[in-house]
Amino acid sequence: MAANQIISGVAGRYANALFDLATEEKAIPATAKALGALQSMIGESADLKRLIESPVFKAEDQMGALTALASQAGVTGLALNFVKLMAAKRRLPALNDAISGFQALVAEAKGEMVAEVTSAEKLTAAQLKDLQGALKARFGRDVTLSTTIDPSILGGLIVKAGTTMIDDSLKTKLQNLKVAMKGTG
Repeated sequence: MAANQIISGVAGRYANALFDLATEEKAIPATAKALGALQSMIGESADLKRLIESPVFKAEDQMGALTALASQAGVTGLALNFVKLMAAKRRLPALNDAISGFQALVAEAKGEMVAEVTSAEKLTAAQLKDLQGALKARFGRDVTLSTTIDPSILGGLIVKAGTTMIDDSLKTKLQNLKVAMKGTG
């Protein structure tokens, strides 16, 4: 897959533009680290996710809140300007996808891949390391993890890596059991 085809739409355009600019300014590692920290904050907070995705909030309010959070998370420079631009252009609903797209471009440039991992609660460092090892064994490449917390999956994990999706969530298992029980009656 070509690096510029990893993600499309508004998020893809922003991700590609940021990648080109970060490459030009030799700021890819710092930008990736800063955006990863911000994406983790978004993934762990339903309120922050709502602030970013809701059109009800004014752009100035969103920008103010995100600037304060970015400062707390150590997000500066190109990454901070990227977030501010998306807020000013009312593109924050695409922020998470744009960050994921940027991370996928960075990983692709390094010969790695990005896996999006959804869990019911925050994973420990040891769990993340084990998961990275398992995914590396499966795909034969180094894997960068992008994590999201979604209590509605109840337990287990949902992993999206490239074109592969592994849904081992308790929610899906219960839904499958419900369908199977209806079919045997």
